[in-house]
Amino acid sequence: QVELAESGGGLVQAGDSLRLSCTASGRTRSIDNMGWFRQAPGKERVFVASVGPNARHRFYADSVKDRFIISRDHSVNTVYLQMNSLRPEDTGVYYCASSVGYCTATSCRDRRLYQYWGQGTQVTVSS
Repeated sequence: QVELAESGGGLVQAGDSLRLSCTASGRTRSIDNMGWFRQAPGKERVFVASVGPNARHRFYADSVKDRFIISRDHSVNTVYLQMNSLRPEDTGVYYCASSVGYCTATSCRDRRLYQYWGQGTQVTVSS
């Protein structure tokens, strides 16, 4: 069993930055990939970014590429999402997720790949 806990959300203005954190506990050695997804009100949960076990394989949604950076610190079992130049359309609940096994640039974006999920943290960007 893996438990994931997100933090760092909040209310910001367009153009501001936020850094989200997700700390894993439990069977953390079983984790290979970590991902961030977001869900806007009334919409499906969509992929934002993911990072592989050695942090070399990082993938981003086109909508956040060049603005968001995902990173991972194994020493504290934490994955981060640095969000810069935030836009109102970035508003939503951000969920952290973990998966076991190798994934590709395509499969890492599929939320069905991920076995464990956090409770989410709200990010609201005002215009």
